[in-house]
Order: sequence, then structure tokens, then C-alpha cells
Amino acid sequence: MDFEYTSEQIQVRDMVREFAQREVAPYIQEWDAKGEYHPEVLYKMGSLGILGLPIPERYGGGGFDYVSFALACEELEAVDTFLRVVMSVHVGLNSLTLHQWATEEQKQRWLVPQAKGEKLATFGLTEPGAGSDAGNIQTRAVRDGDYYILNGEKMWISLANTADHFLVFATLDPSKKHHGLIALVVERGMEGLTTGSIKGKLGVRAGDTGWINFQNVRVPVENRIGEEGEGFKIAMSAIDQGRFTVAAGAVGLIRAAKEASIKYCHEREAFGEPIGKFQLVQQMIANMVAGEEASRLLVMRAAELKNRGIRNTRETSLAKWFACDRAFEAANDAIQIHGAYGYSNEYPVERYMRNARGAVIYEGTREIHQLIQAGYALGYRTDRPLRCPQPPAQAWESEVAAR
Repeated sequence: MDFEYTSEQIQVRDMVREFAQREVAPYIQEWDAKGEYHPEVLYKMGSLGILGLPIPERYGGGGFDYVSFALACEELEAVDTFLRVVMSVHVGLNSLTLHQWATEEQKQRWLVPQAKGEKLATFGLTEPGAGSDAGNIQTRAVRDGDYYILNGEKMWISLANTADHFLVFATLDPSKKHHGLIALVVERGMEGLTTGSIKGKLGVRAGDTGWINFQNVRVPVENRIGEEGEGFKIAMSAIDQGRFTVAAGAVGLIRAAKEASIKYCHEREAFGEPIGKFQLVQQMIANMVAGEEASRLLVMRAAELKNRGIRNTRETSLAKWFACDRAFEAANDAIQIHGAYGYSNEYPVERYMRNARGAVIYEGTREIHQLIQAGYALGYRTDRPLRCPQPPAQAWESEVAAR
């Protein structure tokens, strides 16, 4: 494996870093403290091409590989998690899923404007009573001629109040569990679609998190992605992409916690010397270094498989589980290093810990990923080929075809 980034990957990383540091870093403490959401930041991301980085150029994207995509997610979360969340739902869960499963006509209709940043998109799977158990979805779709009549509610949806397009999962027959699911693109403005905000969140306070309600929403059959009954497969392939962005972002959060702690170690003195001289403080810093490096390697391993169009459910799950746990530990240790100041929002580390806690839950809880990894190791779990295999990143297509 080549551990050197290409000049193109470095350019993407530096461009995203410069954007996040200029447009968000100076203001994020205030936005987070007040719970302010600034959607104009998302449109600026779109104008720079950030929202279409891994989407092929022929669909309006940048055509960059998954290493570039991971580096972008890392840089965004190093400033704040709400920025990376946009990459998760708009790019990972929605756009890349359309790239994999949608028809050419559907890609032109929805993927192209999303990749260009002209339209914002999100993903609707989680419900008040269905999270890890996707087969228990209660949102119902009933076929009525050339339409599906959609009724139900989705919860904990990022960009719920901002998105133009919603990739929604519903059941045609609850008795069939995950075999009865369907994927539909719902568009804002359809009669019966309403959205609202969720307040009082522990973290990601500068982000848009909410609910979606469907009351007899008439969705054209042409808005269906894949076939009837393929909803679960589509959702799980989408989650492979979403988990990748979460893992990559967690690397950025670990790095941010480490850098803030190192800075404070050089500033704060105790017993006549910088606190960085104390071995137990050094131990926490060392753990952050190890967590960052190991997490990044797991992410890049998954990125390489994605670049080649190889299924990576196990590798991405491992990266997400490991990196998110290490991010929470790093943020927690950063607060310990900062002492009483770490407990206040005068320093960013308490925000890091609040944001890191959510990632241990969403995109598959820690416990779900432990079961996934044990299942592969014990031989209880195997990956079956999908009807629509994951396409490789555009930058690698010619190389893959030549092999």
C-alpha cells in the first residue's frame, strides 16, 4: 500500500481545510453555544464542489477518489461535526446511493443537481421505534396505480428542514420485515410532507436535525429506486457509504482533540513546569496519537477497497467502530487534560466530547458493529453479491477496467 497522498488528494484536503477554517472555525463556538444553524455554509460547500467530490464528472461531481473524500471528511470534522454530517447524509447516504442504484434518468433528475450543490439531500431510515432494527420500519407505502401513498414518520434526520430531496424507506408489507422494504425519492413540496426540528441535543448543536412526517404523500412510481423489496439492500449499501464518512470524520475529531491538548500542555504550568512534562498527561497524548494513526489506517484501507469497487462492509464497519470509540476517548481525555477549563465552552474540547458521543450511536451503535465483526470472524456472516455492485471512484475506473 502506498502511504503517500497524490498531489490531487493533497489539493482536495487543503481546499477543504482552508474553507472550514475560514468560514466556520471563527464562529463555531458561538453557533454551538446558541444552537444556531447556518445553512448558507452548506451552499458555499456546494459552490466549491465539496458536496460532489466522489461523484463522477459526468454527473456533475468532481470525480475524486475515496481517499480524497475521506480527507475532506476529516478536515470538516476537525472544525465541527455538523460539517461532516452534511457529507454523510447528502453525499454518502444519498448521492452515492443514487450513483449505485438509480437509473440514468433518475441520476440526471436528482444526482446531477445534488453533486453540483444546487439541491440538498438527506436519508430517511430511522423512525421513533426503528433504528438498528431496520426491518421494524412502520412507514407504509401502498401502491395506487402510478403512485405510492406514503404514511409515517422519520426521526433523527439530519438536514430534515433543509433538504430538497429525501431518500425514504418504507414497507409495502410489515409481515415481510426487511424483505418488504422499498426506497423512494420524496421531494420537498409534495403535498402531505412536513418537517420539524429536534431541540435539546447533547451535541451537533450547530446542525439541522429533525423529523419528517408523511400524511398520504403521493409519490410517483418513477421515484422508486431499485425494485420493490430491494429497499433493505439499498439501505444497507447506503449505510456502508455513510459509515465511511463517519469513520473518516472521527479521525479529524481525534486530531482536533490532540492538537488542542498539546497546545494547552505547553501553556499551562503546574508545580513549576508545563503539564506536558507529567507522565500521566503524556500517556493521554500518546493514546490520542495511537488512536488517530490507527483509525486513519483503517479508513484508508476501506477507501482503497472502495476505489476498486470491492465490497467493504466488514472493513468500513471496523473503521467506524474503532475510530468513533477512539474519538470519544480522545475528547474525554482532552477535557481531563484541560481540567476545569475543559468543562466549560471557553475551550473547544467539551464540544468535541458532546459531538463524539453521538457517533458512537448513529450509523450503527458500537454494539451493532461488535456483532458485525464477531459474525464475520465466527463465520456466521457472509456478504452476498448485490444486483448493483458498488461502482469504483471515477479516478480509478480506467485502471480497474484494465486489470
